[in-house]
Amino acid sequence: MTPEGQTRLREELRRLKEVEMPQVVKDISTARDHGDLSENAEYHAAKERQGLIHARIQHLESVLSRAEVIDPSKLAGDKVQFGARVKLANADSGEEIVYQIVGPDEADLKLGRISIASPLARSLIGREEGDEVKVNLPVGQRIYEILEIVYK
Repeated sequence: MTPEGQTRLREELRRLKEVEMPQVVKDISTARDHGDLSENAEYHAAKERQGLIHARIQHLESVLSRAEVIDPSKLAGDKVQFGARVKLANADSGEEIVYQIVGPDEADLKLGRISIASPLARSLIGREEGDEVKVNLPVGQRIYEILEIVYK
């Protein structure tokens, strides 16, 4: 995982423990005060939310405890590897796009971060600038040319 990804996950964990969980405990207490729990929708919703928050906390703690943090700014080279920002050109449309290859728990396509486990990232690993890459994606096969590889 990248240092930025680790920071984001730690912040989410802190928020869940210090803000979300205390709030849901208050919500459960308030719902209990409304009487019969068997027909209390507020209570059941708050309990379900508490379970989801607890599961997310456990997941984040597990991920962070096992994570190996790799700082892309300390990497260099001519080949695509974890942490690289890769500028690609779609061979059919000419459209250019930049992706950073990150760990699965920090991937966010809207922010241009793709998981190292994704088909596109797997096909890019070990390739160099100027290489053409054929990728089988859920929307069909695409061909990309690697325009630039940057580590920062």
